[in-house]
Amino acid sequence: MTGYRLTRGAPYPLGARHDGNGVNFAVFSENANAIDLCIFSEDGETETARLALPERTGPVWHGYLPGLPVGSRYGFRAHGPYDPERGHRFNPNKLLMDPYARELHGTWGNDPAMLGYEAEAPNADLSFDTRDSAPFVPKSVVSVPAFFAPRVKGGHKAGARDLIYEAHAKGLTQVHPDVPEALQGTYEGLASDAMIAHYKRLGVGAIELLPVQAFVDDGFLVESGRRNYWGYNSIGFFTPEPRYFGPEGMAGFRRMVDRLHENEIEVILDVVYNHTAEGDQAGPTLSFRGLDNASYYRLSRGQPRYYVNDTGCGNTLNIAHPYVLRMVLDSLRFWVEAFGIDGFRFDLATVLGREEHGFDPSGRFFAALRQDPVLADVRMIAEPWDIGPGGYQLGAFPHEFREWNDGFRDSVRRYWRDDDHATQDLGGRLLGSAENFDHSGRRSWTSVNFLAAHDGFTLADTTRYAHRHNEANGEMNRDGHGSNFSDNCGVEGETDDPAIIARRQQRQRNMLATLFLAQGTPMLLAGDEVSNSQGGNNNAYCQDTETGWVSWDEADEEMCAFVAHLSAFRVAHSAVRQTRFLHGGTRPRDGLVDVEWSDFSGGPVQWRDPQLANFCLTLRCSAEAPDYVPDLDTVFVAFNRSEEGLPVDLPDTPKGMIWVREIDTCTAEQAETAVGGDAPIVGARSVSAFVLVSAGSE
Repeated sequence: MTGYRLTRGAPYPLGARHDGNGVNFAVFSENANAIDLCIFSEDGETETARLALPERTGPVWHGYLPGLPVGSRYGFRAHGPYDPERGHRFNPNKLLMDPYARELHGTWGNDPAMLGYEAEAPNADLSFDTRDSAPFVPKSVVSVPAFFAPRVKGGHKAGARDLIYEAHAKGLTQVHPDVPEALQGTYEGLASDAMIAHYKRLGVGAIELLPVQAFVDDGFLVESGRRNYWGYNSIGFFTPEPRYFGPEGMAGFRRMVDRLHENEIEVILDVVYNHTAEGDQAGPTLSFRGLDNASYYRLSRGQPRYYVNDTGCGNTLNIAHPYVLRMVLDSLRFWVEAFGIDGFRFDLATVLGREEHGFDPSGRFFAALRQDPVLADVRMIAEPWDIGPGGYQLGAFPHEFREWNDGFRDSVRRYWRDDDHATQDLGGRLLGSAENFDHSGRRSWTSVNFLAAHDGFTLADTTRYAHRHNEANGEMNRDGHGSNFSDNCGVEGETDDPAIIARRQQRQRNMLATLFLAQGTPMLLAGDEVSNSQGGNNNAYCQDTETGWVSWDEADEEMCAFVAHLSAFRVAHSAVRQTRFLHGGTRPRDGLVDVEWSDFSGGPVQWRDPQLANFCLTLRCSAEAPDYVPDLDTVFVAFNRSEEGLPVDLPDTPKGMIWVREIDTCTAEQAETAVGGDAPIVGARSVSAFVLVSAGSE
């Protein structure tokens, strides 16, 4: 098993790098006593050599192996103390994935040999397991260097199309009839002709993909015949998840990004740097735990056998450690440079800002991001919470970040469900949630507004189910959100009652119109535009089935056309997508205020009324906008939550101008209608949007 002889090599770059003559291996471990490099046969089945890395520079172990070709399979074994009560879990019987691996050969198994301890031992994880885990671990691959060479980065091209489309790499196209069968459920399928046409119709500016970094199916799911569908169980931060590869393999991922860019659509990745697939102390030893548990993870103070669990997933990555922070930054930079990724949505992002004293928007992670020239102009989006102390941090992130705004989702649902006090809350949400975000020079697009996301009811299910129906998840319907602010409109689940169906469809249109008319950045869950349902499952994380996939055979074409109309309206009218917050300031250019609230008769809104149902707002260019920002339009929006149509008094009409109704949620079919002398009627339980235009242009 020899035949190889390692030489000194270099401590940088980390990972395996082929230079044309051989491979340099470098891996971080601060607490190991030795690191073995294991070379495997081409099929990954046989370990052909085991060589101790000969050099240690600081905490980096390294060596150079002359003559080793591109495509070679390898892994590491780490020697050191197995002392869980002191935070150390070294076990050289466990083959470890290279944290910097760019490709993997094989798939993860689910076998007790992957545990560092004997599962049946009385002292559980304090015991020591001697079985070799290599048969159940995919092998890291020495990649072709040129394939991952940094590419020329283009600028953002979405422009006025600010719509983000959240989608699953497989579920979006798995059963799409117009996507070629070989591409269904693959990266290539995301950029197929049918999908490109669909994005363009909707006015999508960016597609945000659920995790596509290599992840592991949880053992308890595998044992019950299910899979981790969403992918929030990452293990390879430099590796595209192979299960979504199509005919072109890795090249297909890059081709997908390129084709979306050619059509001026950005690509945002949902990334999980808050925890790994190794779980808590009872979890498997796959990579980080075996290389240096005490460095890679945050351990409980005074009880380092256990893990800090601010994520709810068993462990928490120790971003405060310089080499773990370096890994995260190297990973982000890799996806930008090697694949052209435009931005990232950080799952449980509060974790990334945690310091010893708690969450800090000036913490090490954020400071490092600001100083990185590659990442400086990349779009950053935070999920601004975790489950740890003080975990909910909506509005507290640095100005470079947009933030998912769950408050917007809940406010819209509560308003259209007729909840008391919901109108007052919705008012602030419509103006970009300034109470949360208008500080530190942040822009009004900071709030990422959404009606539904991957975790929760789809938009259609919000109108079909009053309660979650997650029995298929195998957790006795105890998983998933308990507070959905949903309303089944009279019948739980499917119905053939035309009145209930019509009520549900109008409720969807109302909420969609609210989304597209609000200041901020709109995000649409893939499938909501076609009334996709998950049968009331609001936690489809393990549903790699028809439940989790977007159903195109039953696509609601009228709803899709309505969404396309809303998106086109938003692009055409800058008053609903401003860059500065609106506070009712007087505009120097004409003495008008930038936002006005009124009731349907033009009087003041009775904000103290807990059952307030109807209100209007007039939107103009912000009073804070400099002169070079064009004042292109005025938009008047009327919200009617009552059970009857009501006449509405429009604002004064300047000479030579008229009001045109461009949005009316009473019907799916939309048409521009000029308003005559009488007050227009805003239909029962609907939204109307009017635009002031030149009398000769309607």
